[in-house]
Amino acid sequence: MKRSFRPEGSLFLLAVLVIVFFVLDLFIGSYHISLSNIIKALFAPGQVDSQLVTIVRQFRLPKALTALLAGAALSVAGLQMQTVFRNPLAGPYVLGISSGASLGVALLVLGAGSLFATGAFSVMGAWSVAGAAWIGAAVILMLILAVSARVKDIMTILILGILFSAATSAIVNIMQYFSSESMLKSFVVWTMGSLGSVTNAQLQVLLPGVLLGLFLAIISAKLLDAFLLGEDYARSMGMNVQLARVLIFISTCILAGSITAFCGPIGFIGIAVPHIVRMALKTARHQRLIPGTILLGSATMLFSDIVSQLPGSESTLPINSVTALLGIPVVIWIILRNKTVGALS
Repeated sequence: MKRSFRPEGSLFLLAVLVIVFFVLDLFIGSYHISLSNIIKALFAPGQVDSQLVTIVRQFRLPKALTALLAGAALSVAGLQMQTVFRNPLAGPYVLGISSGASLGVALLVLGAGSLFATGAFSVMGAWSVAGAAWIGAAVILMLILAVSARVKDIMTILILGILFSAATSAIVNIMQYFSSESMLKSFVVWTMGSLGSVTNAQLQVLLPGVLLGLFLAIISAKLLDAFLLGEDYARSMGMNVQLARVLIFISTCILAGSITAFCGPIGFIGIAVPHIVRMALKTARHQRLIPGTILLGSATMLFSDIVSQLPGSESTLPINSVTALLGIPVVIWIILRNKTVGALS
């Protein structure tokens, strides 16, 4: 007798994978620390050297938590955009949402660089950076929303998203040209993507922001199911399509904007992870897809961070390089599988 597939088993394995990668991310680094000392540094700091406690609590733990949050946020943002636009290649990076958030940060960093010089890493400074990223992401999403109301062709919307991304990048490049050398260097390093530069003060903003975005995504699960069947079907079921879109877009702006603000623009995670989750869970129901996407996104970003550290070496690769190498094969597979970039099935 053929056994029925149970998504709960896959979700459990994904949760275990997240835990394993989280522990590995704490363990691996340029300075070797045993697992027992890591546990003591976290739960009994008085029993180990203060230097080890500083390394674990001030550097490795915030970086691992950031990877956890970044993977979940970008993946869920990608899942929502793929569903709303019914496009397998939609995502915060491709649609220009991350670029919009980058523009918001650029206006703050390059246009008001004194903020970074005097208190960017304070809680108020962190809220300012996050707010700028949210506004920038929202502007691009509103433009895409306005276009999608007039243009129904999915490929056209995707191309326009890429054009919006190029336009914001052009504006940022102009700002870089006229910025000071110190601010330019800080911004260029930020654009490469980094998980290790997030401070505890920034985590106080990043954590509630991502949790709020994920909460909005979870309560929007049934709305996303309706969008998957088409807007006409959603309206026939009595759903307010415009209000649902606004709720989903707010979630996406908060998720993509928060991560972009503190980690830089990180690509491909938002496109690749949702497709792998659909294939693994064999379902289109978002009540299953969202938890699976959160878990696999977190595991993928933690794994990317582990790879970026080049165990045994003091150098660290830009996280964007690692996520691109992991995500590009999945994007190629999506294109070959769909033959043409059509609606999400």
